[in-house]
Amino acid sequence: MKRPSARAGLAGLTGIALLALTACAGGDPLEADAGGDADSGSGVVIGSADFSESQLLATIYSRALQDAGVEVDEKFNIGSREVYIEAVQDGSIDLVPDYSGALLKYLDTESTASSTEDVLAELEEKLPDDLTMLEASDAQDKDVLAVTQETADKYDLTTISDLQPVAGEISLGGPPEWKTRVNGVVGLEDVYGLKFKEFVPLDAGGPLTMTALTSGQVQAGDIFSTDPGIAENDLVALEDDKSLFAAENVLPIVRSDKVDDTITATLNEVSAALTTEDLIEMNGRAATGEPLSDIATDWLTDAGIS
Repeated sequence: MKRPSARAGLAGLTGIALLALTACAGGDPLEADAGGDADSGSGVVIGSADFSESQLLATIYSRALQDAGVEVDEKFNIGSREVYIEAVQDGSIDLVPDYSGALLKYLDTESTASSTEDVLAELEEKLPDDLTMLEASDAQDKDVLAVTQETADKYDLTTISDLQPVAGEISLGGPPEWKTRVNGVVGLEDVYGLKFKEFVPLDAGGPLTMTALTSGQVQAGDIFSTDPGIAENDLVALEDDKSLFAAENVLPIVRSDKVDDTITATLNEVSAALTTEDLIEMNGRAATGEPLSDIATDWLTDAGIS
């Protein structure tokens, strides 16, 4: 799960180790399709990243498309962007939910676009021809660099820039891919001049990072802005005063040869209805272990989509 709070997640470093082993034991959802092609008639194969909010969004897309009469196959929990975008391009999957700013940084590490308008305009320009972006939602989920209130008070931290004189005393936690990402460790050093004591590879804003942060294993961590655990654990999301983390509007990315009127109209309707507040509320429910299918169905019903 992407966003359980420490209360609903793991307890201490023993729990971190156990969950890490469990994650490693999971199978590869694309393994059965190695070398294959997802293009089988009029159906679509929907994938997701390896965190709960992405799986939730993919489930919402799946239920909405099924209600619209589209045959759907689900291949969730694929991995990081580096894996799932390649999977769309090689035909292993047809559709995946993504986040505008992070996808743009993946495609163009030199991009400095920050606002929703600029990010979406540049993303449309940089997106490969074999990928199509449908309408973006107003809903956003951004990376935030979070610290505990105790750490913020100790070092007088309100912005990421405030970390510069003390970064060498602080361990940073985040997903393994953050070590080489511009919107991660690389950008924190290049844009903010931050050199942390160490980088601890954990997960994508999930229970490993939350537990490591609240237990003191790390003093700063990559948490997502829609995580209810920020408020529950009295964390401080440091202001990104140099705009390293761009706008992150949720949007569907579709293999271009799979785009049709039904898919476009259905997913555009989902995007038009989805809000950041919806994500926070749904993530809170997911953190309790409630099935994502139930959460998705409730949201679609409340939104009048199904």
